[in-house]
Amino acid sequence: MPRVSQEQAKLNRQRVVEVAATLFRERGLHGVGVADIMASAGLTHGGFYGQFANKEALAAEAFDAAVNEDRRGDVNAILMNYLSLAHVKTPGKGCPLAALANDISREAPGSPVRARFTQGVERLASILANLTPKASRERRRQKSLATLSMLVGAVVLARAVSDEELANDLLQAAHSSVAG
Repeated sequence: MPRVSQEQAKLNRQRVVEVAATLFRERGLHGVGVADIMASAGLTHGGFYGQFANKEALAAEAFDAAVNEDRRGDVNAILMNYLSLAHVKTPGKGCPLAALANDISREAPGSPVRARFTQGVERLASILANLTPKASRERRRQKSLATLSMLVGAVVLARAVSDEELANDLLQAAHSSVAG
């Protein structure tokens, strides 16, 4: 079989990371296997270990890709997007914190994906802190952590309930509390 070029290998790797970022958010870290990810990326399972040390290494890289997705806007735009039924209904394209918090909490304390999750929490809290009206650094950090906790919690609960009206009420309550 002909070898792929370095450029094609790089594109293939990027495709695998993007697909994994979506599938992990949709199905959880342990709800999808390497074969599923590679097939969804349109690649053979055999090429996986030439690109990644193991599934955990891919999960850490996929988490980074998911957390680095565009989240620009002012506070109101971020709140409206985050606390929406569209976000609740599309976990594969949504915030990896809300999609993977339960899975990550079961990972070993020193795992690479847990470390990446921790960095993701710090990064998103920092973004929120920078959007918070001027206050002391500590006050902005506390407010941003509380806001992030409420946003993630509201989305997690809205995804878990079977009543769409209740899901919407949870999102609206979080929005009112954070915006007010």
